[in-house]
Amino acid sequence: MNTSEWISRSVSRLLPGGASGAGKASSGASRKAAGGEAAPDGRAGQPAAAPQARSTRERLGATLRHKEEALSPRVLRRTLTELQAIIDPNVSEVEGGRRAKAVAAWYAGATPERRRDCWLLMSEMFVADAQKAKIAQAQFAAALGTPDEAVAEVHFRRATVSPRRRLLQRFSVYPGGIQFLVNLRAEMQPYLKADKRLLALDVEMEYMFSTWFDVGFLDLRRISWDSPASLVEKLIKYEAVHDIKSWADVKNRLDSDRRCYGFFHPRLPDEPLIFVEVALVDDMADSITPLLDESAAAADLNRATTAIFYSISNTQTGLRGVSFGDSLIKRVVETLKAEFPQLKTFATLSPIPGFRAWLGKNMAAVLEGLDDKHLAELGSAVGFAPPAATHVLSAIDKPLDLSESSPLRRFLLHAAACYLGRELTDGKPTDPVARFHLGNGARVERLNWAGDPSPKGLKQAYALMVNYLYDLKRLDKHRAMLVQGKIPVSGGIEALYL
Repeated sequence: MNTSEWISRSVSRLLPGGASGAGKASSGASRKAAGGEAAPDGRAGQPAAAPQARSTRERLGATLRHKEEALSPRVLRRTLTELQAIIDPNVSEVEGGRRAKAVAAWYAGATPERRRDCWLLMSEMFVADAQKAKIAQAQFAAALGTPDEAVAEVHFRRATVSPRRRLLQRFSVYPGGIQFLVNLRAEMQPYLKADKRLLALDVEMEYMFSTWFDVGFLDLRRISWDSPASLVEKLIKYEAVHDIKSWADVKNRLDSDRRCYGFFHPRLPDEPLIFVEVALVDDMADSITPLLDESAAAADLNRATTAIFYSISNTQTGLRGVSFGDSLIKRVVETLKAEFPQLKTFATLSPIPGFRAWLGKNMAAVLEGLDDKHLAELGSAVGFAPPAATHVLSAIDKPLDLSESSPLRRFLLHAAACYLGRELTDGKPTDPVARFHLGNGARVERLNWAGDPSPKGLKQAYALMVNYLYDLKRLDKHRAMLVQGKIPVSGGIEALYL
């Protein structure tokens, strides 16, 4: 049997019911969204029912299918056989890649439920040999401190490598295979919390992607108005911080006083993995509104002294856990300094996405931290002494109506400073954006009142925004502070602690 016949036979056998099964699978796939399928009420993207009661191994040894199971035991066994054939030690890398491509073709037409069965097989049935790993571990422990230690360590490492890793490598061989795996992991994300059986596959993929997408293999490219329309459209699609509303909007963000850069992988040349939008201005920006003003004239680049990073967006959910941001910012700073030597300040204008929710849960504790003077001022402002959490939350619900001298305004700035400068979760900044920038060596520089008066800005952080400053001479110092559990902040932020 030649390769073409093998692929044809393999794909047809994987589909229950032959061609009719493929048709049903294609129909089901068209309803999927973000790893789920359309709900009875028409809503897309919701994960389907809970995992099957029987384990995958029980199903492989069974004869009949339970009603809630997607693949019958017979077809499940055949699917496992086809996956195992991909890593057959007797076939070449190229042939293994062709077999992987055939399975990917079946997967493209499979329903979400059948795809989940495929994930479970890849996660549970391609594990390292426990007995060999146990023996190798014992030999390594016995060899510690002897001349045989290095050899024993190599044997132990090899014994703990799962066949799953080889399976993923074979999928990466054929053109489009890496994108297939990235999309598969993205589709799997909504199900990880409910079905822990998938964690082994997810962690293995994260490890492999961290190697394949190492920043040393990535290209930094500028995205401009002259870039291909398909690439500009992806900028619109993936923008996650400030939604792009029109072509005029995106053109403004790619104007002469702006820069947009993205990381690209050679195997995904037309797909940005992460991109950053930069405004070149003469001072640290305190509001997103003028930066997004489509009618505003371009700034004079000869007077630009400051680069403001106002939007950073990851584009591939399947690359979750693979870090690009630190290297992206460093590379962009180097590129900007080469083009504009007069630039002295590199900072962000960032949202505070977790602030409002955090304050809603911790208002009572924040109030307890106030001294008598500020607590009395706050009580007078809300009409209750002493003020309760519910009173203050109600009074600050419309922050844009608060005057500059209002105790409520000062209180919001105080609470935000405490949130950004003191709140840690598992030793890291609680706010996700703060965690990203502070982990890269920035410091909390300045809070900006009404920095984002949009509905989204109000919902996230009472319209507050923050500048994180990248002081290029103190990045390592700030990282060291963070490791010690101290968040680096400016004197202006410390003054807001009251």
